[in-house]
Amino acid sequence: MSDLNGRVAIVTGASRGIGRAISLALAARGATLVVTDVLTDAVGAFADELRSQGVTAESRTLDVTDSASIDATVAGVLERFGRIDVLVNNAGIARDQLLMRMKREDWDLVLRLNLTGAFACTQAVVRPMLKQRSGRIVSISSVVGQMGNAGQSNYAASKAGLIGFSKAVAREVASRNVTVNVVAPGLIDTDMTRALPEAVRSEWVSKVPLARFGTPQDVAAAVCFLASDEAAYITGQVLAVNGGMYM
Repeated sequence: MSDLNGRVAIVTGASRGIGRAISLALAARGATLVVTDVLTDAVGAFADELRSQGVTAESRTLDVTDSASIDATVAGVLERFGRIDVLVNNAGIARDQLLMRMKREDWDLVLRLNLTGAFACTQAVVRPMLKQRSGRIVSISSVVGQMGNAGQSNYAASKAGLIGFSKAVAREVASRNVTVNVVAPGLIDTDMTRALPEAVRSEWVSKVPLARFGTPQDVAAAVCFLASDEAAYITGQVLAVNGGMYM
């Protein structure tokens, strides 16, 4: 198991689902956690849970579409811990609709939160990472950003954008030992996918060579690897966690 003792990690959208699993996995490897979300009560309760398990953890209310919120969070973490070693850009939403019916506000919202939010959070942590000459940035994309999916043009565009963004930033910061990578999950067993009708779930699973849903823990393990010293020579890459759904 990768050793992350002494590393300070910020996870966005951490209160549930994949973000929660990532936070728990980072904590299990010894990281100090700053869990963030717009859901103040939920992320606060999660931080309490982590501390009850002996983890050094704090919660911050963070709206990734609000630059002032991002700046305040990053400044607070630096004041409290003196460094930022890992950023996981996990916060995201979907507003699915066929292109012909999609409202412009739903396009704008998904791009603003999923892509521009990751840009703003990354920009905020890059300066301290460059100064300390180390850092790991991991953004959560999606198999949909690689292969597309009907009814998700906004979501697919935002997740594909994360890939191009990460590759560009990886080139800019590599000389200071900061790596920037992407994890692209496929069909993952979360509250959102559990809410799908059984017929839809079965249809989707039929497209997965491993013939099952992935778990949030599968995604978390990939993030922990990319955040670790074991991945020190990996940057600008997309690690697909999709059971072979897209190759």
